[in-house]
Amino acid sequence: MTLLAIDAGNAETSIGLFDGDELVADFVVASDERRTSDEWFLVVEGFLRRSGLPEVDEIAMCCTVPALLVALRRTYLRYYENIPAWVVGPGVKTGVPIHTDNPREVGTDRIVNALAAKELYGGPAIVVDLTGTATVVDAIDAEGRYLGGAIAPGVEVSLDAIVRNSAQLRSVEITTPRDVIGKNTVEALQSGVVFGFAGLIDAIVERMIESLGEDPDDVSVIATGSHAAVVLTECETITARDAKLTLQGLRLVAAKNR
Repeated sequence: MTLLAIDAGNAETSIGLFDGDELVADFVVASDERRTSDEWFLVVEGFLRRSGLPEVDEIAMCCTVPALLVALRRTYLRYYENIPAWVVGPGVKTGVPIHTDNPREVGTDRIVNALAAKELYGGPAIVVDLTGTATVVDAIDAEGRYLGGAIAPGVEVSLDAIVRNSAQLRSVEITTPRDVIGKNTVEALQSGVVFGFAGLIDAIVERMIESLGEDPDDVSVIATGSHAAVVLTECETITARDAKLTLQGLRLVAAKNR
């Protein structure tokens, strides 16, 4: 059975193809809101042929961009109308109780990540998700309940903002500099971005563990997302890295709703 898993975010959309429980292939495309449902179908079918899988049998999807969600819904309603499709949201089982003031405000990708963390790593857990636009840190307690989290600007967004608003600064490659004390403007920017965000992540994680009232050794801290991996290498609190955590979470959503 082939599962098509789609994680549509603000900057990028991750597409995964599962043969049973195995992630056979995954691809990343730009989250272009101008792309039509026909174009999305051609994208998916191209990836499907490349993977060698015969056809899509079911779909699981999470999306945080309303315009993309409309186009993607039209895609499966038109081209995959006879197969099960689950869009994470009200009415779709995740098995993750949401303990926030307004559960409807929580991004569906964050709930999917919480599900994957709970099932694959156990609770209590903290998920650090580095996307192109945001740095998201979420907490799951020992009972597998999603408690909430923290959202900070993304690495790329922050770097773009400082370059755009400073006449003498230019965009640089996000990589670890020779030393935290930059000897030139490029290294100074790299130091601020890499070590600054690593420190931000560690500080939030440590405070969340304290808030959970757990022994740090008992908390899984899982990093995911395809952006700024170099930042994660400088973090001291990360215990596991799983770039496909959201896609795995969508696989688990499908299993719970079949």
